[in-house]
Amino acid sequence: MAARLKKKYEDEIVAALQAEYKYANPHQIPQIKKVVLNMGLGEAVQNPKIVETARSELSEIAGQRAVITKAKKSIATYKLREGMPIGCSVTLRRDIMWEFLDRFMNVALPRVRDFRGVSAKGFDGKGNYSVGIREHIIFPEIDYDKTDKVKGLNITVVTTAKTDEEGRTLLRLLGMPFRKPGGSR
Repeated sequence: MAARLKKKYEDEIVAALQAEYKYANPHQIPQIKKVVLNMGLGEAVQNPKIVETARSELSEIAGQRAVITKAKKSIATYKLREGMPIGCSVTLRRDIMWEFLDRFMNVALPRVRDFRGVSAKGFDGKGNYSVGIREHIIFPEIDYDKTDKVKGLNITVVTTAKTDEEGRTLLRLLGMPFRKPGGSR
């Protein structure tokens, strides 16, 4: 069974993007290539066990096993040595990616306290979008009582869009709740 958001993309959004941007070739229509979830844990220098709990929680959120990321170079100021585990990440593609995006936009984001939408300034100039989440406990997969510490999470949506405008249109049509211009923050 195809993911609900993927079906919406194929049935409605492709036609809407084609009509709006007048693409000559169907392969020019922007699509989502992958979603990358990253959890950086600076406190892992003092407490290495926190990386394993973060890895299991990120794996629950993503529905796919997360990998531990290690420091690329030593930084004496932070007592960080090359090769020390300092975070975890997971890359989602295909159906798992569509399922995650659907849960993120329709279940997790509305659970954010005082939510008014995500910032539309998270684009990188090439149509890819990144958003930071301050509390990973907004995902229903995480049991708040079993969580030792609330952690942040970065989510990057990589698209084939050539410009930020095309990427923003694609995500808006998929249902990403962008904040209205002129709003607070």
